[in-house]
Amino acid sequence: MLPASVEPASAWPRLVAFDLDGTLAPSKSPMPAPMATALCALLDVVPVCIISGGQIGQFREQVLSRLGASAEELGQLHLMPTCGTRYYTRGDGDWKLVYANDLDPEQVKRAFAVVEAEARRLGLWEEQTWGPALEDRGSQITFSALGQQAPLEAKQAWDPTGEKKRRLRDAVAALLPDLEVRSGGSTSVDITRKGIDKAYGMRRLAEVTGIPLEQMLFIGDRLDPEGNDYPVKALGVACQAVDTWEDTAAFVTDLAARLAAGDPS
Repeated sequence: MLPASVEPASAWPRLVAFDLDGTLAPSKSPMPAPMATALCALLDVVPVCIISGGQIGQFREQVLSRLGASAEELGQLHLMPTCGTRYYTRGDGDWKLVYANDLDPEQVKRAFAVVEAEARRLGLWEEQTWGPALEDRGSQITFSALGQQAPLEAKQAWDPTGEKKRRLRDAVAALLPDLEVRSGGSTSVDITRKGIDKAYGMRRLAEVTGIPLEQMLFIGDRLDPEGNDYPVKALGVACQAVDTWEDTAAFVTDLAARLAAGDPS
C-alpha cells in the first residue's frame, strides 16, 4: 500500500500530479536521468500533471528536454506553469495553451512597486543578483531575491528557515489585498489573481480530465503551511511529501510498478 506519509483519499490514483523544483529536479536545474526514467514509467500507466511556479520555458528546459518520452507518453502529460494560472496539453506535435489567467498591466505595475519597496524596507533587496529580481510571467509576478539563475547553493543559504520570505509575503499581502501573495520556491514570492493557486489548478485539472480530486495523488516538497504546495493539501487531495528528487524517483518507481501490475497493496 502507499506509505504512511500519504494522506489517503484513494490508494489507487488515476492521476499523479507533481511540483517541479525540489520534487522532480533541484531548483532551476535539469531533471536527473533516474527521475526521467521513473516519470516515463509512470506516464505509461497513468496521466501525470506538473504544476509549478515556473514559466513554460522552465518546464521545457528542466523537464521536457530531459524526459525522452514517446508521443504516447507526452499525450498523458499535463503542464500547469505559474501555479496553475496557465495550462498546456499536447496536440499536433506541440504544447497548446488551454487557458491563461493573466494579470492586467495596472496590477503588474502596482505589484512591482509594492514588492520592491517592501523588500528594500525589510533589507531583503539584493543589489547583486543572477538575473532580474522581479519577473512579469503574464499570469504571475515572481520576486526572486537572488534572480532566477542564482546557483542552488546561494539560494539555499539565503533563507534556510523561510523567515525572510514569510516577512516579505506578509508585508506585501497587506498592501495588495486584491491579489494572491504566496511564498514560492527557496528565494521567491509569487503573486497571482485572487484565489488562483495550485488548488485552483487542481480543480481545473479535475474539470478538464473528468478525474475526481479524490482519485488524484499530489507529490511535492513544500506541503508545510507556508509552502506553495500546501493549498493542494488543504483542498483534501491525497499528498505524498518528499524532501528531494531522489525521494520522488524512489516513490514513483515503486508506484509505477504497482500500477502496472494492478497491485494496490
